[in-house]
Amino acid sequence: MKTIAVLTGAGISAESGISTFRDSNGLWEQYRIEDVATPEAWARNPRMVMDFYNMRRKQLLAVEPNPAHLALARLEQKFNVNIITQNVDDLHERAGSSDVLHLHGELKKARSSVDETLIYKINGWELKFGDLCEKGSQLRPHIVWFGEPVPNIMIASGIILRADMVIVIGTSLKVYPAAGLLQYAPSAAPKYLIDPEASPEYHVRNLHIIREKASIGVPELVEILRSEK
Repeated sequence: MKTIAVLTGAGISAESGISTFRDSNGLWEQYRIEDVATPEAWARNPRMVMDFYNMRRKQLLAVEPNPAHLALARLEQKFNVNIITQNVDDLHERAGSSDVLHLHGELKKARSSVDETLIYKINGWELKFGDLCEKGSQLRPHIVWFGEPVPNIMIASGIILRADMVIVIGTSLKVYPAAGLLQYAPSAAPKYLIDPEASPEYHVRNLHIIREKASIGVPELVEILRSEK
């Protein structure tokens, strides 16, 4: 059974109603990145950071996986599918995908502010001050903030390196280190980029660009791949 590595970005979750950085009227519009998504922001104003991620978590509980998420889950019927996502939501898991690697953390989890190996599930949408880890430290969102290392990036590069095919969905491929992952793909492996704003400037061998939104382009590609002998 062939292995497909799938790299997903904000574009696939946006179609479920998840706000992105590029939204003109979403959650990010009200905040500067520096105020809610950096270690310095947590040190300076943890209450603002906590409130921001509580709102994002509350929003997540109100949305559902879209046809792109569901199509990727169906792809497992014929292929080994390894999903690498830059998103912090759980829509891939809720759609039925069984192998999901989160590069930037998970919104529905919290971790110790003194020991990053202590990670806990959050029940509901609210993380509160006074919610402590077993070492007595305040829990923080389990999110990889700007300026922090991306612990899973080496695991992700290994997945891409071993893939027979790579599918990239809903990402600009401009934010590093995730943007560099496609460079690890075997040169002979087919690669598909699904994004309505995809640029033709990518210098990648065997790259096929599908300029469609995820909810249209992904199901179409998945059905083609599933029908091949």
